[in-house]
Amino acid sequence: MADEEQLEEDTTKKSKLPLIVGVALMLVLGGGGFFAVYSGLLLTPPHDSTEEDLAMLEEEALEPLPDVAFVPIEPLIINLPNSSSGNRHLRFQAQIEVPSAYEKEVESLLPRIIDVLNGYLRAVDISELESPAALIRLRAQMLRRLQIVAGEGRIKDVLIMEFVIN
Repeated sequence: MADEEQLEEDTTKKSKLPLIVGVALMLVLGGGGFFAVYSGLLLTPPHDSTEEDLAMLEEEALEPLPDVAFVPIEPLIINLPNSSSGNRHLRFQAQIEVPSAYEKEVESLLPRIIDVLNGYLRAVDISELESPAALIRLRAQMLRRLQIVAGEGRIKDVLIMEFVIN
């Protein structure tokens, strides 16, 4: 019986030693790996480029801004028909992005542009205006209509500055 107790004590002591050695090795290897990566010994890109090369790369990466102008459209207040809860209005304000060469031409067409926007926005159903994704569809429709009015290539985009339903 004493032999059995002694064997149990020996096996428990021997089984703890590999665990302690494993934990110690894990800490040493983990710390060494962290130090190697943190200090730059492992996993670092080669540093062959000089500061001049980096400056040239930054200059090449920056493209010049496009030559555009923004033509403001005066704020529109549109009475929304088919409203079951009384009179509702849409306050709409936008700017048109045009190439600088066509800025004066597009400004001369502003009365026609406002007329097209008024007609289109009055025809849109109020439930469609209140939809979360409505602004994207409306913007695409307005852009296409304005491109037809001004001529292809004169209007790049419609930027909606204000779109409030009250």
